[in-house]
Amino acid sequence: MKLLRRILIGLVGGSVLLIGIVMIVLPAPSILVIPAGLAILAIEFVWARHWLKKFRGFISKKESRPSEDG
Repeated sequence: MKLLRRILIGLVGGSVLLIGIVMIVLPAPSILVIPAGLAILAIEFVWARHWLKKFRGFISKKESRPSEDG
């Protein structure tokens, strides 16, 4: 049963993540979909937790930077 759960989470999270990666080149909000896919994958996979933390750190650094628009 645990293996089935792991497989389902991998398929759903991987699909959402791949859709988010495709959205990078399409006019769509990939910045919202990629972390959603990573969050789904992070339920079962440590590597996804690691990348989700890196993504959150990247976004928080971008937000804390002063705007260049004077």
